[in-house]
Amino acid sequence: MVLPLMLAGCDTRAPLAEDFIPDYQGVETKLLDGDLVQFNVAMTKAQSPDNVADYAECAAAQYTLIRGFGFARHVRTNVEIVGGVWHADAVYTISPSLPRGLKTIDADVTVQNCKERGIPTV
Repeated sequence: MVLPLMLAGCDTRAPLAEDFIPDYQGVETKLLDGDLVQFNVAMTKAQSPDNVADYAECAAAQYTLIRGFGFARHVRTNVEIVGGVWHADAVYTISPSLPRGLKTIDADVTVQNCKERGIPTV
């Protein structure tokens, strides 16, 4: 004999497309020292830490252009989730010429890429 399974009180709703559309909640920029800049970003509906790190990189690229520079170098990014909100604390150096290091970005190219991907900048 097969008994029916009762799932009273369970939410079995399938995820909707809107559950996967990132909600970018803003950028806070802080000049630390000369060419060293900190970006604090927040978002919901990120699928991985890379999504919020990408948001911080887009903000860094636009800020670099706003300051009249063309390049940035990634120093570090810390990502955490608090109450369902993803936060990234990222630090970049900005410069007029391509800096030394492996994690450099061309600000013009990065901003264009961010726009194509729908990621807001500063």
